[in-house]
Amino acid sequence: MLDDIMQIPPSIISGMNGFQAAQTDLTQATIDIAGASQSVAGTSVVAAEDTTQALVDVAQASINAQASAEVIQTSYDMLGSIIDIKV
Repeated sequence: MLDDIMQIPPSIISGMNGFQAAQTDLTQATIDIAGASQSVAGTSVVAAEDTTQALVDVAQASINAQASAEVIQTSYDMLGSIIDIKV
């Protein structure tokens, strides 16, 4: 019975995986923004489109990170409640 309490709930793992994915997406978006700002003359329209998409990706990564953080917090709260009930 103690082993059931000591295991990490899958929801926490899902939240952490989502948070790591958001961090990876944010890193890629910042790389894309830096690359677009170094574009060659004559491709400024493409660079603007790339920058816009990268900024959208930054916003999306931020939302995903916030949602994943809420999943982690809810999982910890739920685990705390379960421990309180079991003890």
